[in-house]
Amino acid sequence: MWLKPEEVLLKNALKLWVTQKSSCYFILQRRRGHGEGGGRLTGRLVGALDAVLDSNARVAPFRILLQVPGSQVYSPIACGELLSGSDVYWAIATGATLEEINQHWDWLEQNLLHTLSVFDNKDDIASFVKGKVKALIAEETSSRLAEQEEEPEKFREALVKFEARFSFPEAEKLVTYYSCCCWKGRVPRQGWLYLSINHLCFYSFFLGKELKLVVPWVDIQKLERTSNVFLTDTIRITTQNKERDFSMFLNLDEVFKIMEQLADVTLRRLLDNEVFDLDPDLQEPSQITKRDLEARAQNEFFRAFFRLPRQERLHDVVDCSLWTPFSRCHTVGRMFASDRYICFASKEDGCCNVILPLREVVSIEKMEDTSLLPNPIIISIRSKMAFQFIELKDRDNLVESLLVRLKQVHANHPVRYDTSRDEDLSREQIKISLWNDHFVEYGRTVCMFRTEKIRKLVAMGIPESLRGKLWLLFSDAVTDLASHPGYYGNLVEESMGKCCLVTEEIERDLHRSLPEHPAFQNETGIAALRRVLTAYAHRNPKIGYCQSMNILTSVLLLYAKEEEAFWLLVAVCERMLPDYFNHRVIGAQVDQSVFEELIKEHLPELAEHMNDLSALASISLSWFLTLFLSIMPLESAVSVVDCFFYDGIKAIFQLGLAVLEANAQGLCSSKDDGQALMVLSRFLDHIKNEDSPGPPVGSHHAFFSDDQEPYPGTDIADLIRDSYEKFGDQSVEQIEHLRCKHRIRVLQGHEDTTKQNVLRVVIPEVSILPEDLEELYDLFKREHMMSCYWEQPRPMAPRHDPSRPYAEQYRIDAQQFAHLFQLVSPWTCGAHTEILAERTFRLLDDNMDHLIEFKAFVSCLDVMYNGEMNEKIKLLYRLHISPALTENDRDSQSPLKNPLLSTSRPLVFGKSNGDAADYQKQLKQMIKDLAKEKDKTEKELPKMSQREFIQFCKTLYSMFHEDPEENDLYQAIATVTTLLLQIGEVGQRSSSSGSCSQEGGEELRASALFPEQDSVFADTSPSKVAQDSQTFPEEAEGDWTVSLEHILASLLTEQSLVNFFEKPLDIKSKLENAKINQYSLKTLEMSRQPQPELKLSNL
Repeated sequence: MWLKPEEVLLKNALKLWVTQKSSCYFILQRRRGHGEGGGRLTGRLVGALDAVLDSNARVAPFRILLQVPGSQVYSPIACGELLSGSDVYWAIATGATLEEINQHWDWLEQNLLHTLSVFDNKDDIASFVKGKVKALIAEETSSRLAEQEEEPEKFREALVKFEARFSFPEAEKLVTYYSCCCWKGRVPRQGWLYLSINHLCFYSFFLGKELKLVVPWVDIQKLERTSNVFLTDTIRITTQNKERDFSMFLNLDEVFKIMEQLADVTLRRLLDNEVFDLDPDLQEPSQITKRDLEARAQNEFFRAFFRLPRQERLHDVVDCSLWTPFSRCHTVGRMFASDRYICFASKEDGCCNVILPLREVVSIEKMEDTSLLPNPIIISIRSKMAFQFIELKDRDNLVESLLVRLKQVHANHPVRYDTSRDEDLSREQIKISLWNDHFVEYGRTVCMFRTEKIRKLVAMGIPESLRGKLWLLFSDAVTDLASHPGYYGNLVEESMGKCCLVTEEIERDLHRSLPEHPAFQNETGIAALRRVLTAYAHRNPKIGYCQSMNILTSVLLLYAKEEEAFWLLVAVCERMLPDYFNHRVIGAQVDQSVFEELIKEHLPELAEHMNDLSALASISLSWFLTLFLSIMPLESAVSVVDCFFYDGIKAIFQLGLAVLEANAQGLCSSKDDGQALMVLSRFLDHIKNEDSPGPPVGSHHAFFSDDQEPYPGTDIADLIRDSYEKFGDQSVEQIEHLRCKHRIRVLQGHEDTTKQNVLRVVIPEVSILPEDLEELYDLFKREHMMSCYWEQPRPMAPRHDPSRPYAEQYRIDAQQFAHLFQLVSPWTCGAHTEILAERTFRLLDDNMDHLIEFKAFVSCLDVMYNGEMNEKIKLLYRLHISPALTENDRDSQSPLKNPLLSTSRPLVFGKSNGDAADYQKQLKQMIKDLAKEKDKTEKELPKMSQREFIQFCKTLYSMFHEDPEENDLYQAIATVTTLLLQIGEVGQRSSSSGSCSQEGGEELRASALFPEQDSVFADTSPSKVAQDSQTFPEEAEGDWTVSLEHILASLLTEQSLVNFFEKPLDIKSKLENAKINQYSLKTLEMSRQPQPELKLSNL
C-alpha cells in the first residue's frame, strides 16, 4: 500500500533491511529475517522481534524508499549496503508480499522514473513524488469509500473543491475525479482531473503556480490513448488548437472508459439530435453518475453483442456455467438478463452463445443444490428444449426477478404455438442435411446454441429454402413478428394512399430495385415493395425512407414473406445498422472511419501507398449501405447477407478487408481514384457463387465489365472463408470501442463543415476579418451550448438541429443574445446595455420567431465596428423606432438590406461666428440632398416621435460614459438635442398650418439649426436637456417628429460626435476578453436569484 511520505533514518537500518532493487530515485527493501531459509543470526533476531510484536506494531516485510540524487539526503548503494552520506530517506510504500510491492515498483518505473529527469531542482523532485503519492492515497481512499456508501465524504470534499475552483453553476454536476499529471511540454503538472457532465477540468497548484484547464466535451475532436517520450501510456485530448496529455493514473483503463462515455453521451446529446429521443440515457444529464456510465457501457455492449433492440435494458449480469449437450460438459460464461431476453455468452469468444426471448420461455425452475451441480436452474422453452445453468450466485433473487419479467412478457404478448415452420425441406440436399443435423443437436429456433460450427455453416452459404427462416432467427426479427400480430397490416392500411415527399421518393425508386430480377418485373413484386417501404416510413418518420433501403428490401422480399421482410427491415435499420438510414447517415460515416483504421492496422502497405484513405472509404460506402447487394452479383451477395445476419457489421468489415487484400497489387499500381474504383468494380462484378441453384443475376455495376479479355472470377465462398481466417479476430467489444472513438471525429467533422459553410456565406458580406469571424462563430456557438448545459430548455431555444440548413443550425434567443452583446458589442452603455441589447434583438428578429442566426448577429456587429458614421446613426435610429422600440408593427425589411445613405459632400466645420452663414447654407443644401437621396431607397424610414427621440438621446448619453472625451461629447450632444427639439417644433408648427411648401418646410427646419438667439447654448448640461425635453406638453407628442436626415445632419455639426462615430474600433481585444469572460458572465448570472427573462415589450 502507498504510505504518506515520511522521513526514515537509515543510520542503523542496515541491520534490519536488505536492498532488493534500486534505481536512481527509488530503493526496494526486504525486512531481514523474512523469506530466509536458514538465515543469519541477525535475520533470526529481527524475525523473532517481529514475531513477538503485537500485530498492530508489526512492520511490513517490504518497503520502497525515495532517494534524490545529488541532494543532501542521497547515499549511493553498492552490493546492497549503504555507503557514507546522509541517512535520511522517505518511505512511500509498503507491501505484505513480494507481488504487492513489485506492483508498486512497476508503477513507479512506468509512470515516474523517466519523468523525474526533466526536473533540475532536486527539491522539486522530492516535492513532486511526495505530492503524487499523497494523491494516489487520496484516490485509493475515495475508491474504497465509494464502494461502501453512495455518497462518500471524500467525494463531497472533492465536489466542494470543484465548485470553488471552477465556479460553475450548481447544474454542472461532477461525475468523478482522479489524481493525475497534465503535461505542459516536457514538464508534468501534478493535480486533479475533474470529469463533469459537460466539461473536463484540471486543477494544479504546484511550486507556487496555479493551473486551471477547462475543456467542454463538445470541443474535443479526438480522445485516444497514446504514449510520449517519457511514458508508455497517456490519455491525449485534442481540441481545435491544442493537444493535452494526461498520465500517471492509478487505473488508466477505468479513467479512459469514463472519459469516452462522457464524451460520447455529451456529443450525441448536443450534436446528434436525430437519435436523441431514441436513447433515454441522454435525456437527463444532471442524473448521470459514474455508476450510470459504467452500466450504460455494459448495456450498449450487451445490445451490440446480441444485436437486440435499442430499448432493451440490462438488469443482471451473472457468472455461471451452461450445460452444452454437443460438448457433453458445462461451458463457463456469463448470463445476461434484460427486459425481454435471457442471453448467455461463453468466456471463450465464439465458443457458445444463446439468446432466449422470454416469450419463448415456458418455465424457470430451481433444481436441487448438489456438490456436482451447485445452485442450478432449468429454463424450458416452447420447442421442448431445456437449458441448465449452474454456479449462479444469489440464485433465489435472480430467479424471482426472472419470473416477474417472464409473467409480464406473457401478459403483454400471449404465447401462440406455431408449428407451420417445421416443414420438410427438399432442395440443395447436401447443405440441407448438414443444417438438419445441426438443428437436431443444437436446436432449430431462436434459442439454438450458437457456436463456431454454425458460423462455418453460414460461411458455406445458407440453403435457399432456409435462408428467410434463418435470417429471421439470427436477427431475432421472428420475436418482433410474433409479438406484434396485426401491426404490419394496420401500418399498411394507415399509410397507403397518403402522398408526401417520402412516398414520392419511394415511387421514384421502386422500378430501380433489382430491375433485372423477374420478381420485380411485374406489379405484384412492385406493390409488395411499395407496401413494405411505405409502412416502415410511417412507423419510423425519423428515418422515413433513404436510398439503398429499396435494394435491401427487395432482396428481403425474395426470401421472406411480406410481413417477415418488414420486420427484417426493422431489425436492420434500428438494431444491426444503427444510425445508418437517417438524414446525415452518421452511422455509415462512423463505420467508414473505423474501416480506415482497420485498413491501417491489417493492410499497412496498402495504407502507406494510398495516402488518402478517404478515397477508399467513399468507394466502400455502398458496401456498407447495401451490404454489397448493389455492387456484387445477387447470387453472391446474398451469401454476404447470410454472414451479416449472423455476425453483424463485423462480417462487412472483414469482407471489405478481404476484398482490398485481394486487389492490393492493382490498387497500389493505380494512378488515381478512378482507376482504383475500376479495379475494385471489376473484381466485385466477377465474384460468382458456384453453389447457387438459380440463374446468375448481374449487379448494378455491370457496365464496368466491358472487358476486352476474360476476367478471372472469384468464388464467394472462398472470399468469405479468407475473410474469417485472416480478419475474423475483431471482437464486438473492439468494434464498439472503435465506433465510439470515431463517432467523436465524425460529429466534430460535421461541426467543422457547418462552421466553414456558414463563414463562407458571411465573409463576402461583412468587413470583419475571417479569423475574427471564426472567433465570433465559436463565441456564438458556445453561448448556445452553455444554455444547453445549465438551463431548462426554453420553447424559444430549441436544441441544435443538424437537419436544418447550415446557417440555421445554431440560433440564439434574446437572453443569449444579451450576453453576447455585452461581451462583444462596442456600444456598451452601462446599465443601459441590456435595454439596447433587447432592442437590437427585436430589430434583427425580422421573422418574429424569437431566434436569430449567426449571419444577422455578425451583420449588426459589422455596422457597429466598420460602418460609416451615417450607417451607424441609421442603425441607432432604427433601434429607437418600431419594431425595436415597440411590438405593434413589424418591419418586413432587415436592418441592413436598404441602400445606406452616404454623404459625399465634404463638410467645413466653422469655428468663428463669421462662418455661421456659410455653415447654414451648407446644412440647408445637405438637407435637400438627403431628401432627394431618400427617394432612392426601397422604403422610407418612419419619423421618430418625441418619446422615441428621448430614448435615442438616453442611449447616446449612455454610450459616451467613460469615454476619454466624455465632457466634450456631453456638451455636443446637448447642443444637438436642443437643436433637434427645435426642429421638431418647427415641423409641428408647419404641419399644423398646412400652408408651407415642402421646400419651404425644409428651409424652416434648416433655419432652426441656427437660431439668432444665443440662449439655446446657455446651458447644455444633460440635466438641463432632460428638463427641456419634459417641457413639451403631452398632447403635442403625437405631432412632434424628426427624421433620420435631421438627426444625421445635426450630429454632423459637432466634430467631437463625428470623431466618436468614425474612430476605428478594435474587435480583437473584445474577442480576447469575451473568450476569457464568457463563462464567468454566465456563471455569475446563474448564481444570482432567478431573473425574469428578457421580455419583448414596449419601453
